[in-house]
Amino acid sequence: MSAVVETRTSGTPPIASRRRVRLVAAAPSLWRVLEPGGRVIGHLQEIAQAGSIRFRARRYNPAAHAFRDLGDFWSADDAVECLVFGR
Repeated sequence: MSAVVETRTSGTPPIASRRRVRLVAAAPSLWRVLEPGGRVIGHLQEIAQAGSIRFRARRYNPAAHAFRDLGDFWSADDAVECLVFGR
């Protein structure tokens, strides 16, 4: 079974996170989430599913040499908060 993941490129999603983070484009519908000092804490991926937009929080796992999905969220803010608090 294969999953179809649709993406859109509508620009950087606005975040109103209380944490001081910034998003930097990494690929279409994918952004690096950076701390104020420039350290990457994860990635935010925009995914279109069944006509709606979801945001996936992802973190690189060096031991596995792969990304680990932390969850899918209805808002970019929730996905960013997951990355911030999941450290």
